[in-house]
Amino acid sequence: MNSSNGSPVTPAHEVVIIGAGLGGIGAGVALRRAGIEDFVIVDKWPKVGGTWLANTYPGVAVDVPSPVYNFSFQQRSRWSRFFAPGSELQRYAEEVVDKQGLRDKLLLGSGASKGVFDEANDLWRITLDNGSVLTARFVIGAVGGLEQPHNPDIPGLADYTGKIMHSSRWDHDYDYRGKRVAVIGTGASALQLIPELAKVVSRLTVYQRRAIWIAPKPDFAMGPVLNSVLNFPPLQQTVRFVGNVGVNAGLGAGLAVSNYPRVTSVGLTVGETALKSYLFAQVRDPELRRKLTPDYRLGCKRPSVSNSYFRTFTKPHVDLVTDAIERFTPTGIVSADGVERDVDMVVLATGFKVMEKGYTPPYPIYGRDGLELGEFWDANRFQAYQGVSVPKFPNAFLIVGPYAYAPGSYIPLIEATSAHAARVIGEARRRRATCVEVRQDPHDRYFARMDRRAKRTHLFSQGCVTSNTYYINYQGDGAAFRPSTQLEMYWENRHFPLEDYLFTARPPALARANGRRTKAGSAR
Repeated sequence: MNSSNGSPVTPAHEVVIIGAGLGGIGAGVALRRAGIEDFVIVDKWPKVGGTWLANTYPGVAVDVPSPVYNFSFQQRSRWSRFFAPGSELQRYAEEVVDKQGLRDKLLLGSGASKGVFDEANDLWRITLDNGSVLTARFVIGAVGGLEQPHNPDIPGLADYTGKIMHSSRWDHDYDYRGKRVAVIGTGASALQLIPELAKVVSRLTVYQRRAIWIAPKPDFAMGPVLNSVLNFPPLQQTVRFVGNVGVNAGLGAGLAVSNYPRVTSVGLTVGETALKSYLFAQVRDPELRRKLTPDYRLGCKRPSVSNSYFRTFTKPHVDLVTDAIERFTPTGIVSADGVERDVDMVVLATGFKVMEKGYTPPYPIYGRDGLELGEFWDANRFQAYQGVSVPKFPNAFLIVGPYAYAPGSYIPLIEATSAHAARVIGEARRRRATCVEVRQDPHDRYFARMDRRAKRTHLFSQGCVTSNTYYINYQGDGAAFRPSTQLEMYWENRHFPLEDYLFTARPPALARANGRRTKAGSAR
């Protein structure tokens, strides 16, 4: 679309970042490091923090060690616990925003509802929930994967008259103490939530579809001495590096050595034996232990850590139901064995819509020729070069795209893909290009390499397909993870050939405007 006098349209911002969680914050810092100042970070929430702002259920905490879960450019040395509570992570996000000078870049309280690429002017038009439209030369999508709650499709759910909430949308005004509570789901959120609920409710019923692999949680209060030790930068950096290597090995070793299936199988067997021994030490009742033992291989789903989850089910007022849920009634839940259990409150700890049709992305994005990104992925499978760029979607980048995340801490992922986006935008500035788009061939080679690797992992060779893991989407692909080490993820996102992208400047007037912006810096 051109202006009324036929001259090219100058965008209001050079970059719009969608999402003010740690991904959007990391992207903002990466842009600043590349000398790019004219950007804005938009988010639907009233504060920064993303996942750590939205998830406030009892017991919410990071499931990797706190000294690992921070940015390399701003490592925090004050943690209350080795596995910090979620509120502390949200405060850390605020600290990064302030220290990195991003506060005046924030536009909070109205998220994106649509994105359209204007081919005539080489810019993006981002419509916000409040109806306003932002224009930008480039857009970075930093909406996390754990964003859209997954509510189960169970008959009668709408007829239930008690309190119902998803774990990621906790209602703190509701007093559940002394109530009969049901939890549906036994994933990572439920693992933290269930022991806390059991402390105060009169009866807790947990509906489990699949058990979860759990290791002991080496959690402890950090205290002033340990925090002061971590405040010594060389030691802090060493701890962060070693910790990230350990977390990557624990969560993604089977994916990284996918070309060695026998090694993977032996490693998984050793790990499963150790975790079954831990379960045996926690639960002596053989029938209860059988119910809590996963029927799929370690690594099919993201494993977790807890010191109290197993023992919670040994309490007399806690029931574990493994029969499928048949339907809701106005006052409770009927399981497949015909038993109806009346409950005052139902917690849906049923996870999120990850790489699902209509939810990734969570709003329509239109690239060249009106191509919509969600529809493209639905028809052609989820794919993105280095998890960042998709052909026919120029000037657009993702922080958590398909095949981006090498399992481990999310922070190295954010830093890697943010560096990728900032490098391309910086090169576009240098070349005075108004349009940059990943070339089809390198994109296709990356997709084929990741798909080939993923299909060799234990996720596809040892029964994981039937484990209901979010690692495998509705298309039968492992698009939610990158089958590699985080070291490879780090290196390839910083050292990819720039010629994998096509840089163009058309019409000439736009190129001149882009060149002036490069020299002048911010041009709001």
